[in-house]
Amino acid sequence: MTNNKKNSVINTIKSVGAAFIGVQSDKKREQDFQQGKLSHFIIVGIAGVVVFISVLIVLVSLVIPNS
Repeated sequence: MTNNKKNSVINTIKSVGAAFIGVQSDKKREQDFQQGKLSHFIIVGIAGVVVFISVLIVLVSLVIPNS
């Protein structure tokens, strides 16, 4: 993987993470729409949701013991 592609993936992950917590700037959002690929944002977004839900399930399982 070239350095440019690696930076692109890292930037996509950062952008999706910022959007998840609501701190995405308008400048960065516009840059994402102009330069980013929709498919990359969808894939990273779905993966982020899966990780988030998995973490919640694990935390709830630790806090509330099964009877």
